Formats: sequence, structure tokens, C-alpha cells
Amino acid sequence: TLLGTHRGLETRLVPERGYELALIPPVPLPRRPTLELARLPLRVRQAVKQAGTVLRERKADVLVGFGGYVALPAYLAAKRAGVPIVVHEANARPGLANRVGARLTSHVAVATPTTPLRGAEYIGMPLRRTIATLDRAALRDQARAFFGLEPDRPTVLVFGGSQGAQRINEALSGAAPAIEAAGVQVLHAVGSGNEGAVAPPEGAVPYVVVPYLDRMDFAYAAADLAICRAGMMTCAELTAVGLPAIYVPLPHGNGEQRLNAAPIVQAGGGLIVDNAGCTPEWIRDHVPSLVADSERLALMAKAAAGFGRRDADQRLVELIRRSRDVVDF
Repeated sequence: TLLGTHRGLETRLVPERGYELALIPPVPLPRRPTLELARLPLRVRQAVKQAGTVLRERKADVLVGFGGYVALPAYLAAKRAGVPIVVHEANARPGLANRVGARLTSHVAVATPTTPLRGAEYIGMPLRRTIATLDRAALRDQARAFFGLEPDRPTVLVFGGSQGAQRINEALSGAAPAIEAAGVQVLHAVGSGNEGAVAPPEGAVPYVVVPYLDRMDFAYAAADLAICRAGMMTCAELTAVGLPAIYVPLPHGNGEQRLNAAPIVQAGGGLIVDNAGCTPEWIRDHVPSLVADSERLALMAKAAAGFGRRDADQRLVELIRRSRDVVDF
């Protein structure tokens, strides 16, 4: 059973996957002293009560939390009910809910080794099996044919999430003639609604523009190098499959994207470029030479794969088993 709120995508995604969804009130923490802050204790109590009802009615053996609006009242309800708690933190900088949850249990897992949660076990990020078991070399020819790419050209994958990334789109668009002149082909997911944002060169070298990538396994297999944001899932998937990347961290929020990419870069599996520094000139001056350097790319790929974790799902299950101290959970 998954806990969620009426505001989230889970209202559609969870039932589509065949799981039960139980809704509780969201408890966002106001950033400023407002009337909402005064109502916070009552809202927390209501959410904790409803989460406790779900735990009791489902006879829950364990609660696994990943942070967010739902996690905090769920952690408090589980602690009150004596239900074992497992916490998984995806980002390098933990959120409030998981900082609280980590104080209520000794079973804490993190997706990156630098996350400051006491007693945390570094297991990586649980991934889809199609990604965790991906053999890029074995699928390369099929993947490139799937996207209309040539089999033997150096290939760059560019993406910025489902909505795209304007800065990355603009930089690649401006540098496209230089990339084509270097004989480098590109697979570029520009984001839904941004199909006209990048005009591919009309030359002999493929520059494939798509709004969205439904087959990320094929996209990773087709590429020699990625240019992308640095969300935790992106970082986890790229390192798991051993794909070198140029990370352009989102400049907003609390800087977690830079923190996500930093240990990968330190290990040698990628580069970081500031959002403001991701310009057509930078792309033109660095990307063609890098993607053409097969020896350097091989070293970066090995470093990325050495940092990545393909078995985080299994490690998380093992942690859940230990929280219950049972053999067959």
C-alpha cells in the first residue's frame, strides 16, 4: 500500500501500476510566518491520525519512507504504533521529513555517500530493472537504429527532464553547426512543447530532436556521452549504466543538484558546468573534442560505473528484512 495525497501524480501513477493508494492530507511546511504556520500543529495531528489508521487497517509490518509531504506524518504515526521504520534519502542534502525520520529509526539508507544522515547505509538509488540490468554495448546498434542514428558515429544524448531545460536547449541549438561539422550525431529530448526550440542542421550528420524519451534504456545505450541536469535519479541511472555525462545543475532550490553530481565528478565519471556557463561557445569548444576522445570516454565510463549501484533495490529489500528481523518477509 502506498501513501499519497490528492495533489500528487501518484493519484494516477500508482493505480495504473496496480498498487493500492491510500490518501492522507499533505502537510507542507510554510516558509514564512503566516496563518498556515499557525494551523500546522492541527494539520500534522490530523495527518498522523489518518496515517495511523492506514497502518492499523493494513496491519503494516514496516513503513518505508522516501521523504516529502506524506513521509513526516507517516513516520510519526509508525513510531506511535510501534511499526518499524525504514528511511531512504535520494538527495545529497536531506529534506526535513527524512531528517526527522532518521532520528526515529536505525534503518536509514542513502543514494549518495555524502548525504549527512547519522548511521546511514549507502545503498544507491533503486532503479527500474530495464536500467539496472542494461548492457549498453550489447544494445548499441539496435538503440541507434531505433532513433534513426548511424551505427558508427560518436553520439551525444541531450535531455533535461520531461519539460526540457531551456539553457541546455539554447546551448545545443547554438552549437549544432559546430557539432555537425565535427561529425558528431545528437539525440536531443527538448521537452514537451519545445519541439520548435531546437532547429537541427539539415546535413549528413543526424541530429534527432524528440519531445520526450519513452525508451531511456535505448537512449543510454545509443550514447557515448550525455549532457543533462543533475537530479538524483538521472545521476543514479547514468552511473549505473556507466555513461559519462556533462552535468548542468539546476541553479534553483538549495543547490542539491550540484551536490548530487559532485561525487561522480570527483570519481572521474563526468564534468560539471554551471548553468550560466552552459553556452553555445562552451559546447562548441569542449563537446566535439571530448566525444571524439574514445580513450578518455572509456576511462570516464569506467569511473561512472564504478561509482554507480545497480543493486540498490535488492539492498533496500535487505534493509527492510533486517528492520523486521525475519527470514521470509
